[in-house]
Amino acid sequence: MPVHIKIGLSVAIALVAIAGWFYMGSLGQIGPQHAVAFLGPFMVFSLWLFPEVTRHPADAKTPRQRS
Repeated sequence: MPVHIKIGLSVAIALVAIAGWFYMGSLGQIGPQHAVAFLGPFMVFSLWLFPEVTRHPADAKTPRQRS
């Protein structure tokens, strides 16, 4: 995935997590507020940590088709 798309997704995830944190706080929901505070940064971290899965045409063949 291109870096500029990752940056855009990271910003969008962070903004939604911040909005969710404030929304849950305004409702008085402390537990879900902590969950949002953990899951937002976790999603951004995992987006940058784990590579995108790419498949090549040779990977799509089954073991029987390779021989």
